[in-house]
Amino acid sequence: MTHPHTRTYWLEHAWLDTHVEPGVALDVADGRIAAVRTGVPAPPPGAEILRGLTLPGLANAHSHAFHRALRSTVQVGSGTFWTWREVMYSVADKLTPETYHALARAVYAEMALAGVTSVGEFHYVHHARGGTPYADPNAMGEALIAAAADAGIRITLLDTLYLSSGLSNRPGGEPPNTHQLRFSDGSAEAWAERCSVLKERDHARIGAAIHSVRAVPAGQLATVARWAEERRAPLHVHLSEQTAENEACLEVHGCTPTQLLALHGVLGPRTTGVHNTHLTAEDISLIGGSGTGTCMCPTTERDLADGIGPAAALQNEGSPLSLGSDSHAVIDLLEEARAMELDERLRTRSRGHWTAAALLRAASADGHAALGWDEAGRIEQGALADLTTIALDSVRTAGPLPRLGAETAVFAASAADVRHTIVGGRHVVRDGAHALVPDVPQALAQAVEALRG
Repeated sequence: MTHPHTRTYWLEHAWLDTHVEPGVALDVADGRIAAVRTGVPAPPPGAEILRGLTLPGLANAHSHAFHRALRSTVQVGSGTFWTWREVMYSVADKLTPETYHALARAVYAEMALAGVTSVGEFHYVHHARGGTPYADPNAMGEALIAAAADAGIRITLLDTLYLSSGLSNRPGGEPPNTHQLRFSDGSAEAWAERCSVLKERDHARIGAAIHSVRAVPAGQLATVARWAEERRAPLHVHLSEQTAENEACLEVHGCTPTQLLALHGVLGPRTTGVHNTHLTAEDISLIGGSGTGTCMCPTTERDLADGIGPAAALQNEGSPLSLGSDSHAVIDLLEEARAMELDERLRTRSRGHWTAAALLRAASADGHAALGWDEAGRIEQGALADLTTIALDSVRTAGPLPRLGAETAVFAASAADVRHTIVGGRHVVRDGAHALVPDVPQALAQAVEALRG
């Protein structure tokens, strides 16, 4: 018998980590799954019906919300990661707490429409242009936290230390350039003092990030690691995304970026390396052996021509995999999961490196764990009631047997097939429409337009 305040959802088909189960009833109370009942062939009286395949909510483990304003703009002409970065700086220069809130609210609503229930926001635009702090030094971070609430999803704000423009033999690295001044707190101690003021909320958790070894001098790495360790908070770092970073690190420190992070206590089970693209065999062993996670962002890594990271080798060594949309060339976690497998097929010329179930775990449970939401990403009693329902009757998904739903979701479906997104037992997206942001395309267009010129 259910509690009088319990809400019941009936799932036509549910992915229960290892298989697709038809006819599942979920009782939800206080935002969590109170019971999972299988073998329920028809909706119980009063149940909300979720037609299609219901998955645990998806976790977007790596996001830079303001990069959404670059979509299509950066596809004109050719170039490299470094020329792309100059365009990115021009957008970052225009952000204010108000414009960033409007853009992030629209971007997070786009994520909800794509089935994302939690986002890891790798946040480094902290201050006003020129590096002057706002009256509230965390105004930009607070804008992101509020935007996630307004869009109905959870957020882990990965507040990012960014101090230098590049590696050098100078003790403090190269000073930040004009664009980067607003990213910098001046020192790791000042960064830690500012971050310590940030408060967690029901929908928001606070983590830390090291932008990269080129942006954080070696002597300041341990301060961030200690801050995260004391709070048992997630710690993320861009790692070996570019060969130029590896070459500079070898020249200055005589070791790879991974080895440098290991020397300063950054690696470990609460740490996630983002990209992990250009690694040596020793790097892979250090990452896997320390339990450090790997967040792959295939749509961005291919968009920027970064390369294909050794995800399979990393996982085989013990590194949990998660997925992110990073620069938001597209926002589609199903495509990120599919791309990780398909890119590995291209690299090795063989198939079947991950099962569909393993790829879904990277997009859900393991992604949430990387963001400090260990109680999310599973359809089981006690878990957060965060769900994503994929249509099985669209032009992309019609035809396969329902028991192949995991394979259909990963290898055929797209974000356009998301019908429902539920966060904490509450419908955020119902029948493909966002319940809190009535016109997401218009919100995106207006927010991006405000940053032009």
